[in-house]
Amino acid sequence: MQKKPLVVDANILIRAVLGQRVRRLILANCDTVAFYVADANYEEAAKYLAQLAPVRGISDRIWRDALDTVMTAIQFVALEELRHVEVEATARISGRDVRDWPAVAAAMLFECPVWTEDADFFGAGVPTWTTETIEIYFGK
Repeated sequence: MQKKPLVVDANILIRAVLGQRVRRLILANCDTVAFYVADANYEEAAKYLAQLAPVRGISDRIWRDALDTVMTAIQFVALEELRHVEVEATARISGRDVRDWPAVAAAMLFECPVWTEDADFFGAGVPTWTTETIEIYFGK
C-alpha cells in the first residue's frame, strides 16, 4: 500500500515537541502517511524551539530528543529539490508570508496538503489541514 503524502509545517513540529497530541498523531500514522518537512521549515522549528523550550522549563536535551523522535517518522525535503517550483511557490504565498514558500513548494512537489496552524497558507493554492481536522485526512 502506498502511503498518503503530507507536508508538515514548522508550527506542527513545534507542537509535536512541546505537546503530546501532535506527536502521538504523527507516530500513530507513520505507517500509512508519508510525512515530509522542508529543511527550511525544520530549521525554523528548531530555532523557535530553542527560544520557547527554556521558557517552559524544558531543557535543550529534552526538546532535542523529542524532536529527534518525531523526525524518525518524517522525511526531509532538501531545498535543492524545491528550487524548480520556488518561483511559483513564492508567488502563491508572497501576499502572506514569503518565508513559508518551502512548505508550499513541497506540497506542490508531492501534490499533497500541508498540515499547519498558520492561516497564511489559506488561499495559497495547496490544501491545508489543521490539527483539529487532520484525523479526517488520516482516514480515522
